[in-house]
Amino acid sequence: MIRTRAGRGLALPGVAAALVALVLLGRHLAPHDPERPVAAPWSPPSWKLPLGTDGLGRDVVSRVVSGGAHLLTVSLAAAAVALLCGVALGLAAGWGTAAVGRAARWFCDLLLAVPALVLALVLAVALPGATAVVVASVLSGAPLTARVVGARCVAVRDSGYIRAAVERGERTRSVLVRELLPAMSGLVAADAGLRLVTALQLATALAVLGLGPQPPAPDWALMLSENLPGAALNPAALLAPAVPLALTAWLAASAARTAGRRLGGVA
Repeated sequence: MIRTRAGRGLALPGVAAALVALVLLGRHLAPHDPERPVAAPWSPPSWKLPLGTDGLGRDVVSRVVSGGAHLLTVSLAAAAVALLCGVALGLAAGWGTAAVGRAARWFCDLLLAVPALVLALVLAVALPGATAVVVASVLSGAPLTARVVGARCVAVRDSGYIRAAVERGERTRSVLVRELLPAMSGLVAADAGLRLVTALQLATALAVLGLGPQPPAPDWALMLSENLPGAALNPAALLAPAVPLALTAWLAASAARTAGRRLGGVA
């Protein structure tokens, strides 16, 4: 068991580093121009083209290694904003008066009444795809973060070290930042992974529906919809973008859970 956990602990940073390197250096690593045809459409994998080509004859490998930057940038930005808003709302609800807590809970319930994907689709009608993902992630993810942070805040605000800080005359902001937030660091770290997975799902869904990056831009999510018609001719063209998408979601969830365990607050 110890060896297994140690192996996972070493493997996770390695896989994450490889994925980050792929996203940052993808354009330079691509063997061909990801937007130009290099062979016949739906060519099967070969020595020259390890994953074959897509419906326009473009190299699948080149498009995969070049296609993660926009998707991950938008997802990370959306997750970060949602997490910050959720933590702020949760602290206000947990530290404030009972009336403030009830109002915050009512507001969160109101936002959660609308499914995140429906909200993103409505927003994408009037906003650019990336902006719609960020706003939808905040409106659907921040309430979930606020719930868990608010509940944790209520549980620890009467602790001895919190009372001591208040009795010393420290300002509320200082108590929240220096005393309360460190006690919830594991919880917040674990929740960050969930916010990233949600943002990634929303960004992928909008791109698949044509509300994200537009052709001929290389993008993992866009490749799913582009290569679906040729799944029987060249399955690798469809599987290739699905693998890094699934890997990114797994890494986010695993890293958040690991951070939560190490920092405390997650079983």
